[in-house]
Amino acid sequence: MKYLIHRLGVFLLVLLPVIALAHGISDEDKQRMLAGGYIQYIWLGASHMLTGYDHLLFLFGVVFLLTTFKDVVKFVTVFTLGHCITLIFATYFKITWNFWLVDAIIAVSVIYKGFDNNGGFQRHFNMASPNLLKMVFAFGLLHGFGLSTRLQQLPLGDDPVHMILRILSFNVGVELGQIVALAVMVAALSLWRKTVNFERFSYMANLGLIVAGLYLLFVQLHGYQHDVNGELFRFPTEEHQHAHEDLDIKNTTDNSRNTL
Repeated sequence: MKYLIHRLGVFLLVLLPVIALAHGISDEDKQRMLAGGYIQYIWLGASHMLTGYDHLLFLFGVVFLLTTFKDVVKFVTVFTLGHCITLIFATYFKITWNFWLVDAIIAVSVIYKGFDNNGGFQRHFNMASPNLLKMVFAFGLLHGFGLSTRLQQLPLGDDPVHMILRILSFNVGVELGQIVALAVMVAALSLWRKTVNFERFSYMANLGLIVAGLYLLFVQLHGYQHDVNGELFRFPTEEHQHAHEDLDIKNTTDNSRNTL
């Protein structure tokens, strides 16, 4: 068990910084949007959802314990309604916040779902879990706001009609990406539930959600510190130059010794 936890920790340390960066809007995406049409926004929305690991982890937690197609549709519909509301309206009315902090709170939603799935409220607080449907809707609003903060980094234009069409195109792409991701998740969970390993490892799987959420939270808060206190993290130019000069001198000295 200790070996498994150690391997999981190493995996997260290596992978999750890449995950956090993959969820942003790249310069290439911005440039492509300038020359592209609505199809480009659909494609970006789909790819953004499929690389939005915080959203996917939360959805995985939501459907993890759902055993019927009816329940999956109900909870996913509520989540979708929530993130559509904030994605569309926050973007159109240019309501925004620091995206690092929004993503940090989204990371908390991943922690929450893993904690809830493992019976954390009953085990640690001796109370029933909050209404899941309401919580999924509330977190859907939050996730939609996170998507909006990213979308607002793109050139949406000033014309209201073109702006709303671009927002809706992005939203359609998000929903298409979500459908693809959910289809894989639900199919995999359905097969896993039929094995004896599901009961044995379900607790560890949701513990993994908590660990992943905590690490994402750390990454986003660290990114926020870089964003607002960049000078504290940047290497001063003069010291950077001196460091290179010292390195060149050291390499020259080492090469001379090797020659002798």
